Amino acid sequence: MPAAPEPEEIFQRTREEGRRRLARPPLELASTALVAGFDIVFGVIALGVAGALVSERFGEGLGELAGALAFGIAFVFVILGRSELFTENFLVPIAGLERRDRRSWYKLAELWAASPVLNLLGAALLTLVVTMHGVLPEGTGAVLVKLAETIDANGVGSAFASAVAAGALITLMTWLVEAADTTGVRIAVGWAAGALLALGHFNHAIVITVEGFFGIRYGSALGWGDLLENLGVAVAGNLVGGVLFVTLTRFGQAAGASSA
Repeated sequence: MPAAPEPEEIFQRTREEGRRRLARPPLELASTALVAGFDIVFGVIALGVAGALVSERFGEGLGELAGALAFGIAFVFVILGRSELFTENFLVPIAGLERRDRRSWYKLAELWAASPVLNLLGAALLTLVVTMHGVLPEGTGAVLVKLAETIDANGVGSAFASAVAAGALITLMTWLVEAADTTGVRIAVGWAAGALLALGHFNHAIVITVEGFFGIRYGSALGWGDLLENLGVAVAGNLVGGVLFVTLTRFGQAAGASSA
């Protein structure tokens, strides 16, 4: 079995990928972000269908576990399809940032501004299609309505703390994906991160908002104002968790290893 790469090697891989992302034309950036929204929709569908089928026979606890495990497929799609969620654009483009180049900072700002909007636009379009009557199996809607209504259950502080955890988890996933040398390991990392995200109900800006889209379409009492308020909290928390808790500490790990 080959040895795991050293932190400085992972950082170099991450920097190269970050520079590639920051050099892309707007059309490539937009397309990559748009299809990531589709990927999350398929994960939410898997969560709802698996949760409904298992809950009906074995109870809600096992149904929730099955739904979380099924949702992991969303991040496998994201990783193997090379699409990009907002939270995947913390560690990688920051590593590729040319700090003295004003255009590099502009491209980072463009990436952070465009990716969440396009993630959610793509997700909203596909959600409208798949929530038409009769498209998904019976019982799926009830699971997703219940999930959506948990969005407004906690206060702002709890929602922010949950968002910090979500940002840290998915940014850690991007570091581990860059460290992986095989497709199988990347699949395992993506699936595990997605399943844990769903199992913990962590406040991921895109995932939670897409779950809210489904819930509202299926008749949830969740309001659009509540959903948008949570989106703002989630974006802020995801940034703190992704940048401060993972990006800076992993860069410090790589710098420490290279100077040892």
